[in-house]
Amino acid sequence: MSLKRYLNNLDSLIAAIIGFYVIYLFTAYSGVGISPDSIMYASTATNIQAHGSLLTFNKGPLVFFPVFYPFFLAVIQFISRVDPIEGGAMINASLFAAVIFTSGWIMEKFISHSRIYKWLILIAIILSPGLLEIYTFLWSETLFIFEILLFIIAYWKYLQTHSTKALIWVAVITAISCITRYAGVTVVGAGGLMLLLDNKLTIKKKISHILIFGFVSVSLLAGNLVLNRINSGLSTGTRYPSITPFIDNLYYFGTVICDWGSLSKTAYPFAPVITSVVLLALVGTLLWKAFKGRINSYENIVIAFAVVYGLFIVISASISRYERINSRLLSPMFIPLLISCTSWVPDVLILIRSKAKYALAAVAIILMLAFEYSTVLTDYQRYDDERDYGVPGYSDDDWNKSEFIVYLRHHKNLFKPGIPIYTDADEAVYLFTRMSSTVIPHKEPKAAVQKFYAQKRFYLIWFDNLYNTELINLPDIMKNKKLVQIGGAKEGRIFLCEEK
Repeated sequence: MSLKRYLNNLDSLIAAIIGFYVIYLFTAYSGVGISPDSIMYASTATNIQAHGSLLTFNKGPLVFFPVFYPFFLAVIQFISRVDPIEGGAMINASLFAAVIFTSGWIMEKFISHSRIYKWLILIAIILSPGLLEIYTFLWSETLFIFEILLFIIAYWKYLQTHSTKALIWVAVITAISCITRYAGVTVVGAGGLMLLLDNKLTIKKKISHILIFGFVSVSLLAGNLVLNRINSGLSTGTRYPSITPFIDNLYYFGTVICDWGSLSKTAYPFAPVITSVVLLALVGTLLWKAFKGRINSYENIVIAFAVVYGLFIVISASISRYERINSRLLSPMFIPLLISCTSWVPDVLILIRSKAKYALAAVAIILMLAFEYSTVLTDYQRYDDERDYGVPGYSDDDWNKSEFIVYLRHHKNLFKPGIPIYTDADEAVYLFTRMSSTVIPHKEPKAAVQKFYAQKRFYLIWFDNLYNTELINLPDIMKNKKLVQIGGAKEGRIFLCEEK
């Protein structure tokens, strides 16, 4: 029996190995992709490993992101003695392989098991442009997505016994996901929703299990937030009210679904409708299965997470200001949404007794293969670019071969100790020179801008090719401060402000 179980997942293992190799191919030229977030994670991991401190590259406490992903990187760094940025490609390839294998493991347990369906979904995961983007960058989503799948498996095991021990395992995984990304609260929501809809629990047991699950699930997050408050006075860093209306967030959400579904941009005008239909259909499906007493299955755990995560992103983006809804932000939802939108097909085909089901099955397979062919074209175009220039971001040739970066590395003696260094890209300064600097203030709030202008003496490292419209710009700084250029090269300059 045990041997059969392992043989049943041999296809998942093969798919995982292929996924590992795909990430290796995409990162072979210049290593893992590096963004400002990546530098924050990697520098904190290095400080954890070396000093046991939660300080980032700018010597401030890690607040904007939770602690577990840097801790995860620090553990790997401690064991391997390899910097997270250098080892990032192998870390991500391993995590992507784990995600693929775990997805296959989950699908093996579906009520209407179909080997062909499983293979098609595994191929779609391997080829997903959205997931390939995530797993070629040093981002916390790489670990968070894996934790979501572990939650789904753990919750299914809980459904087999409804024991407190099994529930605590679910809650522990959920708690870790909450300190991997703050969006981990959606895992708490999915677990709570499934407990609420579970018709196998008595009212008394349901209440006690919801309380146990809720308390354990948020315990680590609560501790993280308290620590942040002590270290910085803020729980999750500076957050501003959203400037994006709800209807616009429905639109942006829908455009991501269009891109994932390989639809052309001509479908974008219908994006709000697409979002509404998808979310309402998932909610309706989950409630219908609960009404029919068929809630306790892998498929429904997957749907529950897709519902909670999708609603959370749309609503929270309308309340709190952060980056516009995009593929990265929605990536933890990709696999659950893919399964939620397709897992019903084998169920329907089984119900059809006539030979028509073979024709319908063939149509479904052809449609899925056509979808996967279109993603192959997208992936190849990206690979064709990245094998020559590297993954976009701080690891591509625009940065690695920048004359200004070379100049900065060889002229660190320009900066005298005790004089603060400001820049429009503090992450880049740290990554390429290991010098600490402070990013110039955002245009809002004005108080921060005035505080910056009150500085009498500072260096300013300016990257000409960056256009962050949220930061004050160089002409404005020059209007308010007397800057003297003391160095520079193509794509960047170094200024000194020295006022009496």
